[in-house]
Formats: sequence, structure tokens, C-alpha cells
Amino acid sequence: MNNLCKDFPIFSSEENKGIVYFDNAATTQRPVQVLDAIRTFYERDNANPLRGLYDLSVRATEAYEGARHTVAQFINAKEDCEIIFTRNASESLNLAGYTYAMANVQAGDEIVVSIMEHHSNILPWQMVCKAKGAELVYLECDKETGVIAPEEFAAKIGPKTKIVALTQVSNVLGITNPIRDVAALAHRFGAVIVVDGAQAVPHMKVDVQALDADFYAFSGHKLMGPTGIGVLYGKKKLLEAMPPFLRGGEMIEYVTRQDATWAELPAKFEAGTVNAAGAVGLEAAIRYLQGVGLDTVQEHDNALTAFLMEEMKKIPHVHVVGNADSSRHCGIVTFTIDDVHPHDIATVLDTEHIAIRAGHHCAQPLGAYLGLPATARASVYLYNTEEQAAFFVDKLKNVRKWMGYGD
Repeated sequence: MNNLCKDFPIFSSEENKGIVYFDNAATTQRPVQVLDAIRTFYERDNANPLRGLYDLSVRATEAYEGARHTVAQFINAKEDCEIIFTRNASESLNLAGYTYAMANVQAGDEIVVSIMEHHSNILPWQMVCKAKGAELVYLECDKETGVIAPEEFAAKIGPKTKIVALTQVSNVLGITNPIRDVAALAHRFGAVIVVDGAQAVPHMKVDVQALDADFYAFSGHKLMGPTGIGVLYGKKKLLEAMPPFLRGGEMIEYVTRQDATWAELPAKFEAGTVNAAGAVGLEAAIRYLQGVGLDTVQEHDNALTAFLMEEMKKIPHVHVVGNADSSRHCGIVTFTIDDVHPHDIATVLDTEHIAIRAGHHCAQPLGAYLGLPATARASVYLYNTEEQAAFFVDKLKNVRKWMGYGD
């Protein structure tokens, strides 16, 4: 895995030589294969897809739809038309909220979310509940382990539940939730499950049919693809029954002065000129990830996480947040240091050319629940090395001293 760094031009640039990039849960870096795919599309195949009858537009369309097919196979969707391209996971979750939820949730219904959700998987459901007179119900996890107990799912998901919105992997705790079991429980009561897969797809094999997810959202930029491209998977029967999210060019079948009819899937949900280059870049990122092997990535991430957690335990005043089992962190190590604000931790480490995230990580309800309004987070990926992890830990030992605490 150490040889993969050469595929990522950002690490060999003069400005970034020697950088320890541990903010992969926020966004990943792009290999040259992805950059080349985007550049090649613009240099050779660029035209407006889906509209022109000339050869260049046909090639652009083939590239765009080929990317859709690759994504469908990657997460094992039953049909390509179940893959809707969006800007990111946030837009995907909003699409589900504004279309499916607004049409199907009524006063007195319940939408169930977990306390560990990213804001992108809370705010759309808050909006729906306020608009429709429904109730937002929170699943709470164990504060020490991050695990939501089976009894908690059983107590909160019931006859009033219309939607369960749940992250597969927490972006703060790294914990993986039992999506298949929760889907079975939700379906027992006639509810649908919406899964935020942004932190899962880059690190593990995802099979939406095996999970029985009704909707599944993720972003390209978290798995080495471009920014500005995301995916919403939805079961075909649900997508067909939903109204469009955005309206405009290419999502229509026919328009009169007073009315319009909608195109078939997936075009119904892809209004306007599409991000074809982004889709091509996402396809290249998936091909790269498959070439490395998701099992290999998962093993690598777990090994680095285990190393980090074991070494951080030896440092006085450093506290890892979440499960004591490193294999349950999915490459995410969130932590605090006594008396040092997380923003100061990140700033001090930046002077040593180490990039980590600090703050509430777009999960303020979780921070409030844990009594930790801000934390520091180191998150690893396939191009990170044990040498970088050791360097990070070595510098972490000095943070309190550098902040004037003397130890």
C-alpha cells in the first residue's frame, strides 16, 4: 500500500511534500488516473450529453451512461436506472426528503434518525416533520461504545414510523450500524430506510440489494472521485412513483404552455446539463478502488487505526472517543486532549505539516449528547502509511507542552 502514494500528484507537489493528510473522512485526494479521465473527457469527448445526434455528443452520452453502469455494478443495484447522479450525498438525501418524504409523510407519522447522523441526514427530516406535522424520533447510542442496542431500534421503530434515516458508518465514531437488520425491522412496519453511505462506500463493499436499502446516498469526493458528483440509489418502484426534485431541461417528456410530463428514470431526476466529466471521474475512482481491492483497503485502514489507537492510549491526557475496539472505527479516530481545545490541536499539528479535522464534524446533536461540543479527528485512507501514523503520534505527544502545560 505504501507504493500508492506515487499515484497521487498532490503529495509530490512542492507545497505538500511530507504532508500527513489525515482528513480523509472530509474528502480524499485524487489519483492521476482520475485526473487523467477528467482531462481526457474534456479534451476528447466533451459535448452536451443526452441531447445531440452528432458523434461527439453520442460519445459524451456513452461516457456518462457508462459511468452510471459502473456505479450500479459497484453497489449492486438491480438496474442502471436506479442510479441518480447528484452533486453530493447531501443533495441525494435532500432529494429523498423533498420528493419521497413530502409525498408520503403525514401528520402524526414518525421519522426515525440516529443521534450520530451528519447534519445532512437530519436537516431534511427536520424540514419534512415541520412541514407535515410529523415527529422526529432519535435513536440513541451507548455513550462509551457508540453502539445502538437492538432494544433501542425495537423501541423506536414501530407502526407510526414512515422513514428510518440511518448512517451506515458514523463520521465521528466510525461505528458501523446494522443496516440489513434495521431495514428488515422498518419494512415490517411498512417504512422505508434511507441510508447515508458517504463514510461506508470508500472503505467497504456495499451491496444495496443485500442491505435491502430503499435509498442509499454517497459522494464521489470521499472515494477519490471529483467534487460535485454524488449518487442517490433508489429502488425503481419508489423512484417511479416520486415527483421530480428539480425541473428544467432534459427531465421532461413533453411540455405545453400549461403543463408537462416527465421523462423516464433516471432522467426525471437529472434536470439541466449534467456533470458528465464528474461522472467519468467517479467511474475512474471506482475502477482504481476496485484495482486496489476493498478488502485490502479495509484491512489497511483497520491496521492503521489499531496502531494509532494503541499508541494514543500511551499518551497522558489523550482520550479516544468511541469504541475501544479499533476494528469498529472504519479508519476514524476522534479524540480530545485535556485542557487543549480541538481547534488548537489542529492548528498546532498543522505547523508540523499534519492535516486533521477539528470541530463538531457536522454532527452537533451527537456532540451535545456525548458532552463533547468539539473534538479532533484523524481519519486515514489507503495512501496513508504507518510511518505517517508514527510521525503523527510523536507530534501529538508534544501538543500539551507546546500549548504551555509542560507535559
